[in-house]
Amino acid sequence: MSPWPCKFSRWVFQGLRNASTFRRSLSVRAIGHSSKSVDVINGERVNGFDVGEVPFMGTRSSDPHAYLLGRFVEDGFVYRQTFLIRSYEIGPDKTATMETLMNLLQETALNHVRSSGLAGNGFGATREMSLRKLIWVVTRINVQVEQYSSWGDVVEIDTWVDAAGKNGMRRDWVIRDYNTQKIITRATSTWVIMNRETRRLSKIPDEVRKEIQPFHLNKVAIATADIDSDKIEKLTDETALIIKSGLAPRWGDMDANQHVNNVKYIGWILESVPMNVLEDYSLKSMAMEYRRECRQSNVLESLTSMNARVAQDSTILTNNCKAELESTHLLRMQADKAEIVRARSLWQSKQKHLI
Repeated sequence: MSPWPCKFSRWVFQGLRNASTFRRSLSVRAIGHSSKSVDVINGERVNGFDVGEVPFMGTRSSDPHAYLLGRFVEDGFVYRQTFLIRSYEIGPDKTATMETLMNLLQETALNHVRSSGLAGNGFGATREMSLRKLIWVVTRINVQVEQYSSWGDVVEIDTWVDAAGKNGMRRDWVIRDYNTQKIITRATSTWVIMNRETRRLSKIPDEVRKEIQPFHLNKVAIATADIDSDKIEKLTDETALIIKSGLAPRWGDMDANQHVNNVKYIGWILESVPMNVLEDYSLKSMAMEYRRECRQSNVLESLTSMNARVAQDSTILTNNCKAELESTHLLRMQADKAEIVRARSLWQSKQKHLI
């Protein structure tokens, strides 16, 4: 099946036609369509809609993934990809959600591996990793959001990797608003290797190290001093404000590595956040520590505690401060209380509540 079906193409191009501010770097490559269904590609008209001539950002080969708008920059060390924020990726505020951002970060990382020529038959694994039945697992991620994109906005994501100690890898991202080129989100993460069959952590084999070392870039998205690297407190029944039980993974929550995709945890974390916080505050940053895997058969509990803090900002409030909330979270097994994820997040009062 073509990745650009006719109905979808019409919807996308109509939206882009109406968005007068988005005029550059959209490249279209129709794969599997005949000339009967697509009039002109990368030219004047496509299915009845005008599309300006633009530089192609993928590869002009027979690669079935050529439609992905990704390319290497900064001497090949940084992978850059462009995304349109779709209607099903926004929340009640009509802006992208934290889950959407995390999904885009993950997608960019996987396409980075695939486009580099290193991909094996695993989910983001290299060839040498696949031969040894090894996979990457994330141990910690820190996301800091300056501004959430709205429906129809276009974002540009850069990602790169570097070593993290002897047996880890660090992956960083920055997200920019495509039109203004302003950085609106920064993220950093740490990854280790696990055996796909034994589910035990493994050292990085020399053969794998040789594969990924040429791509290492000594550059950080978030300054070391600004990373939330402090230990996250373990919540208990006594210290939690809210406990939400009976959270059950669905089949669709599983990924190709046969465990719950790490992005799914965010939704379960937010299940125990008070409704007034979700309505009146914006999630500005989140740090997550992954403790163990979660399978479809597991039933989970989500715990949250909230604490108020004050941030100085003389440009927004007449009293020179604005309310912020810091929350601590825990996802655990409901049966034996084993930890899955610890998290800490920072919430900022939404603009409508500022003077």
